[in-house]
Amino acid sequence: MTALGFLYPGHSAEDDYQRIEQLLGSDIRLDLVHTDIGEDAHRVDALLEMGSADRLAAGVEALRLSGAEAVVWACTSGSFVYGWKGAHEQVRTLAQAAGMPASSTSFAFVHAARELGVRRVAIGATYPADVAELFAEFLRAAGIEVTAIHSAGIVTAAEVGEWGEDELTSLAREALAAESDAEALLLPDTALHTASHIATLEKHLAKPVLTANQVSVWEALRLTTRKVNAPSLGTLFTRESLVQA
Repeated sequence: MTALGFLYPGHSAEDDYQRIEQLLGSDIRLDLVHTDIGEDAHRVDALLEMGSADRLAAGVEALRLSGAEAVVWACTSGSFVYGWKGAHEQVRTLAQAAGMPASSTSFAFVHAARELGVRRVAIGATYPADVAELFAEFLRAAGIEVTAIHSAGIVTAAEVGEWGEDELTSLAREALAAESDAEALLLPDTALHTASHIATLEKHLAKPVLTANQVSVWEALRLTTRKVNAPSLGTLFTRESLVQA
């Protein structure tokens, strides 16, 4: 059994992790600890507080007790808001507090794009435009070209968590509406339910789709050197694998 730990802010799309655990279909357990979201706002000051070392450290002990072998801070905006250098410091501090390998969803996107050999991406962000641009800046710092950014302008994770397949599909299509050069589409909000829809989106869009909760789980697997073939979770989970689901 491989136990993967996630620090997840508040309660919006945490059931994505239950769904992903089912789809992995192997001896992998996903353990979530909910961190204090503070003010539910996709606003820079609120996001910096949400991702503070004290808030993350508060959830670490429960993950250690669960037997987790690695931990991912499952919040994209609460990591990229610190910038490239600050996000590195955030995961270093988390790893020290947890006593295990650590990463965040922002770095998961970077590593997943590299895994797929993707250099040009479009972003479909639920966030307001200024926050979406910070994600684009983070990706550029990693050497990834952002060819288009679509912002839905939503302030709260609670509202995003209410979105269903129709809203998700519209977001994806709008992000690619005027864009033919992107090699993949990135949907960065962990409050967005995507786990049951990735394969369908990829079929309609004819390109890889990377979503926040999907890449968070993939990143935790990477930290533990586990690979799983699970096509229903998209192209990212169809690489040559060590473990067959």
